[in-house]
Amino acid sequence: MKVKSEFNVQIKSIIEHKTLKRENYEIHYFVSGKENSDLITFLHPAYSDHRAFDQQIDFFSKNYRVITIDLIGHGLSKANGTKDKIDISLEHIDKILEIEGFNKTHLVGVSMGSLIAQFFALNYPEKVKSMTVLGGYNINENNKRVAKAQRSAIFSMVFRAIFSMNSFRKKVAELTCISERGQALFYETTSFYERRSFMVMPGLQNVIKDREKIKTRYPSLILAGEFDIQLIKEIAEEWQAEIDNSKYYMIKDAGHCANIDNPDLFNRKLETFLAGLKE
Repeated sequence: MKVKSEFNVQIKSIIEHKTLKRENYEIHYFVSGKENSDLITFLHPAYSDHRAFDQQIDFFSKNYRVITIDLIGHGLSKANGTKDKIDISLEHIDKILEIEGFNKTHLVGVSMGSLIAQFFALNYPEKVKSMTVLGGYNINENNKRVAKAQRSAIFSMVFRAIFSMNSFRKKVAELTCISERGQALFYETTSFYERRSFMVMPGLQNVIKDREKIKTRYPSLILAGEFDIQLIKEIAEEWQAEIDNSKYYMIKDAGHCANIDNPDLFNRKLETFLAGLKE
């Protein structure tokens, strides 16, 4: 069975579209890959959805079980009729693992997805086999530098969205990817994000806190795109230096979402990292 994504990425793997039922809404997720294998759970950036990882599906489905999720308020996972925020995602991930029969997973998070991945690991450390972060930062430390930069960017994005969601989506794509193709792909992944989706985002305040002496208990891979903003690259290197059993790598010819801009290199680096854990 071939699945064609809306932005012309040809996916050959069989993908099961499933839903996690909540009281007033549903979380949509997608399962593919080799059964009875290690699981990789991919968590997408803000404003995007599971399609951000379409260029990873075939590559990793050969040797792993793969789950991609539309986090609450994103993609098909509409948050209408609920007061739940993005921080509730850790419970959604935990329940999805239970439903799919896994007690552990490799987590791969991009940008906001990396923050949710860490929040899950903070609450369920025994369920994390490894952590891969792209374009993220440590949620447990004082992040005044990041907060300052984000406040300006978020205000600008919300202001733009008030007048035109199409303009908002285009601007986010430009800021996220450096290549025209990458921007086109990311733009498509934002197509289901609505103005009301912003209502889930304040939940990040519960995710990002200054927590003392939180020790990372799992192997970690910290990644940054070559053309991401300087602050993110600096933080990535500093963070990796503080973590035992971790590696850092810069993805060449890529912006913030390097898995979209340069999927081949991203896939190889992640595969090498995961393969090393089996040795």
